[in-house]
Amino acid sequence: MAAKGSKMGTYLKMLATGAVVCVGGPAFVFWIQPTDEELFKRYSPELQKKSLERRHERQQEFDDFVNQLKDFSKSDKPIWTVQEEAARAYRLERLREDARVAEEAKAQKEAMRKESGLSGSS
Repeated sequence: MAAKGSKMGTYLKMLATGAVVCVGGPAFVFWIQPTDEELFKRYSPELQKKSLERRHERQQEFDDFVNQLKDFSKSDKPIWTVQEEAARAYRLERLREDARVAEEAKAQKEAMRKESGLSGSS
């Protein structure tokens, strides 16, 4: 009978230890983790100023990201596939825009050469 009682004691100790770890661990982290305001107060005045200046910009970037994810989630495809396709389309558009700007610069350069009377050969 003593063996049964010692097993019960072991189970109770194990249960109590598990409860302390499962409840106490996150509670301890919550207790020692500083809030955003506390972190902000620890910044130097220059960093506080810079952070306040960029706050609206970061919030807008986050809102754009969330809206983009909402749009991507409307598709039947997985989000990462739609994101990859959107990134590919964005890169293609950037390449086209860069090529167009380079072509305009080249045309402007040629026009300036003709205007100044220089030959078109380089």
